[in-house]
Amino acid sequence: MSIIFRLDRVMVDKKISLGELAKRIDLTDSNLSILKTGKARAIRVVTLDALCRELGCQPGDLLEYQPDEKT
Repeated sequence: MSIIFRLDRVMVDKKISLGELAKRIDLTDSNLSILKTGKARAIRVVTLDALCRELGCQPGDLLEYQPDEKT
């Protein structure tokens, strides 16, 4: 996949736990964990909006495009 989720890095920078952030954005710990570990296949815009609001960041801080290597 070409899109990398950087939620884990932003959470460390902001010093916020998974449980605290999940509570603030009204998402289950398990669903937030899927985003944090980069295993998500999609993210709702409303969730991205809530993450940016609570973390004080931009969508580009959470998502990164990395082209697939051609073999």
